[in-house]
Amino acid sequence: MTHTSENNIPKIGADGRPWPNLSEAVSVWTRIALLSFGGPAGQIAVMHHIIVEEKRWLGDARFLHALNFCMLLPGPEAQQLTVYIGWLMHRWVGGLIAGLLFILPGAIAVMMLSAIYALYGKVPVVTALYFGLKAAVLAIVLQAVLRIGAKALGNSVMIALAGGSFVAIFSFGVPFPLIILTAALIGFFSSRMGLNAFDVAGHEAKNGVIDEHDTLLGNDVPAHARG
Repeated sequence: MTHTSENNIPKIGADGRPWPNLSEAVSVWTRIALLSFGGPAGQIAVMHHIIVEEKRWLGDARFLHALNFCMLLPGPEAQQLTVYIGWLMHRWVGGLIAGLLFILPGAIAVMMLSAIYALYGKVPVVTALYFGLKAAVLAIVLQAVLRIGAKALGNSVMIALAGGSFVAIFSFGVPFPLIILTAALIGFFSSRMGLNAFDVAGHEAKNGVIDEHDTLLGNDVPAHARG
């Protein structure tokens, strides 16, 4: 990314493709917002599909690292991830556009559905519609978990850790921060002890992970994000 404009936004990506302008960014973030159903899991899966797999603005490793950091922050991780990627691509303007477009369609939809439920909530057809939506959302969340899990879980140890975390929070009500802290400590001490349980070399090719070299951002960081 050596060719940059006056505001330090690259003109050419690391893979040789032209850098997307703000108009394209608006189109992409609007599409993500309109397709994001099923809560954070569904939103993140849609974002991953469009930003990583389809547009290849960034690779799987950068996407998952950013997601990990966002999950450690208070607040909705999907919203934070959206703002971060928007900022990474087009500075603060991109972050603002991505963040606003991410919540706007959902806010409008919630107001409309709330009005319909308040006015016609006891009508059998409307009741059946809402039950159908519940089933659809469950399917979306399950598909999202499988999609992201296939990218993030590189071996049996990671799968076991994810399964144990699910059992802990679902069956025993273990606080989420404690689960995150425990997983982080396991990863830290495994690395310090030289264990390769979290070494996922070769996992990329096996599971079709998008490498950073094949993306707009590449392994570099835009000039505006280095300060």
